[in-house]
Amino acid sequence: MTEQSSTPKVRRFAGTPAQIRSAATFYKVLAYATGVMLLLLCAEMAVKYFAGLELFVGGTLLDGSTNAVGLVNRADITGGLNISLAILIIHGWMYVVYLLADFRLWSLMRWPFSRFITIALGGVVPLLSFYMEKKVHGEVERELASHPQAAKRY
Repeated sequence: MTEQSSTPKVRRFAGTPAQIRSAATFYKVLAYATGVMLLLLCAEMAVKYFAGLELFVGGTLLDGSTNAVGLVNRADITGGLNISLAILIIHGWMYVVYLLADFRLWSLMRWPFSRFITIALGGVVPLLSFYMEKKVHGEVERELASHPQAAKRY
């Protein structure tokens, strides 16, 4: 018969609590920003593919009038700034930074790889980033609070 240890297993983190909290805060900011941009992207794609319109600032319409800001058919305008395209590009690059924030937090917490993937999905599934941020941030705080001995090794 084996004797069970009365001491709890020590959780090992790859960083200090301050580094982990900093990574969690960075992730939180990126989760909200990426989530908002994803919602804008979804709205832009719906307007583009269902109504055939894109958001432009400036440019000249085919009838010769100037466009201040408006939803127009891309074929009906020359020049101007395509805000619809800008939303797409900004979300894409923001998602890359979101993945970096996800990776930093994941590696500091030493979670399994499947956890990295589920957090990464938050940037491509509408509304999921808001849910994942709340869940992940709470889990980080709970793990840090329940394993104070892991913080003492630094």
